[in-house]
Amino acid sequence: MNMSDKTQSSWETFLNPATLRPNLIVASVYITAFELLKTAIVDRIKSFYTHGFDRNAGHIDPEYESEVLSRNRSHVFASLEWLKEMHAIDDADIAVFERVKKLRNELAHELTSILFQGLPADLVERLTEMISLLDKIERWWIVNVEIPINPDLKGVEINESQVIPGPIMGLRLLLDIALGSEEESKKHLEGFTKPYSPS
Repeated sequence: MNMSDKTQSSWETFLNPATLRPNLIVASVYITAFELLKTAIVDRIKSFYTHGFDRNAGHIDPEYESEVLSRNRSHVFASLEWLKEMHAIDDADIAVFERVKKLRNELAHELTSILFQGLPADLVERLTEMISLLDKIERWWIVNVEIPINPDLKGVEINESQVIPGPIMGLRLLLDIALGSEEESKKHLEGFTKPYSPS
């Protein structure tokens, strides 16, 4: 029995290293970026309500439960609501999160099927939205929390447009190395190791 054209095309897409490898890398980058976004949403706030440490962990202020977690059974959506109340994000940003989360779940749970069919057509758009949201949240923390409590920056004029959050820098490196050309992929390693090379 002959395979249908669609089935044959799907197998060719799946078995072709020239498409399978980059598709796997892109899917992995997307899932990794989503984890960075979740960390920015949840862990930043939890850390904000954590004071002091003992041998095991930090002491989380009871207000974390009442001010944040009480908003939603999901820690992520409770945290999003807290960020919204702080005017760090708005309803449109929460809608962005829901879209990028939906695609992340599809990639994580239906990856084999997706690799047969090809990556979703909206993946680049969702990834762009995700990076913008991550940048917005991280930038809010830096400008509204970290800079005001840093005595070394008191009275220093900060140009917000020039602030580049650490997770965004890390994600740019990841994108360059994983998805860039061979030359672009190697330049970061060469730049990192060069100062440590024996003279």
